[in-house]
Amino acid sequence: MTGESPCACDTGAHQAIRQSERNAAWLAIFSLAFGIFGLVTAELLPVSILTPIANDLGASKGAIGQAVTTTGLVAAISGPIVVTGMGAIDRRTIISGLMLLMIGSCILAGTATSVTVLLLARAMLGVALGGFYGLTTAVALRIVPSAEVPRAISMIAMGVSLAIVFAAPLAVAIGELLGWRATFLSVACIGAASLLVQLVALPRLPASGGTDVAAFRTALSRRGVLIGIVASIIIVSGHFAGFTFIRPFLEIVPRLSFGSLSMALFAFGIAGIAGNMAAGALAARSPASAFAASALFITLAATFLILFGRSTAGAFAATALWGFAFGGVPVAASIWNARIAPDIAEPAGALLASAFQIAIAGGALFGGILIDTVGPEGPIALAAAATLIGGAFMVVNGRAIETRHPHKDNSL
Repeated sequence: MTGESPCACDTGAHQAIRQSERNAAWLAIFSLAFGIFGLVTAELLPVSILTPIANDLGASKGAIGQAVTTTGLVAAISGPIVVTGMGAIDRRTIISGLMLLMIGSCILAGTATSVTVLLLARAMLGVALGGFYGLTTAVALRIVPSAEVPRAISMIAMGVSLAIVFAAPLAVAIGELLGWRATFLSVACIGAASLLVQLVALPRLPASGGTDVAAFRTALSRRGVLIGIVASIIIVSGHFAGFTFIRPFLEIVPRLSFGSLSMALFAFGIAGIAGNMAAGALAARSPASAFAASALFITLAATFLILFGRSTAGAFAATALWGFAFGGVPVAASIWNARIAPDIAEPAGALLASAFQIAIAGGALFGGILIDTVGPEGPIALAAAATLIGGAFMVVNGRAIETRHPHKDNSL
């Protein structure tokens, strides 16, 4: 036996251990993506089954529509509160608790006998969504090597894209077969499955230091964090101002049939998955460029829809381009945050999650005003204008920070 053999064996064993650790890390990232998929699917459910819920509970559609608004508003508030209140609790325990809250909210919604109970269930979901989303970037930074963070965040954001694609058809199919209550209970099962994967895959994540109000002040004092928050509010609110009302636009302007409309929205979701992957690859080199490009592609899609959306082909192309563009926004924003504030990832992540939820609510509000006063083109025009402003803002400010402070070890 030569003296080189033990060394070769040791090297092989070491490589096998490293590969096992790498596989475990990516399974943990998958478990977070699975959780986000369940949470966002639950958030979007009432949109597709609003009418049967209203009929069964004896309420107006407007009242049931508040089930979506409630979740968004509570998520915006709860993210920072959950992160601040975690203290020294293991982050794995926090994530499990938030998933249990999501499961409980879906069960409560599926058994609700009044609008009040339904809204309570949706508020519970908001707490779970805001807290979970606020923690994902911080957890990803601890699980995978810094060079792999963009890929990890892309995978987590893919859960959002998949939820957008499958939430509506899942809700409609189960609702038609088994009723709207079974839809909520089915998503509770998705939450339970993701919780089981998390319990197996996530390592213990002891607190690396409490996140208090001072940490949020530190995050807000950092120019890069503020740039990300402002850009997110402008771009995401613009997107939701238009996309919330893209269905009436497609019904009124190109007069798409129900089947064509469903296919156009499905194309939006599928293109969003491609956009997620493309933006993740670009953001690994320059998150500011990926963020700005995603916004400016929404501008292009909305403008194209206004100019050429009277034809079926034009409407399909613009809707698919819009989906591709928006698919990149969550991943680009999250990677920007991870790069700009890796040392305060928990408060920065919670603030970004709140910014998204505020933007969703604000965009839908202003879009609703425009569709009632201007017509179906109004919200689309607002989307084009807001995303143009947001994209330009990120080009000027985000690229300036990247140029002055080239990232090293995953931070700007």
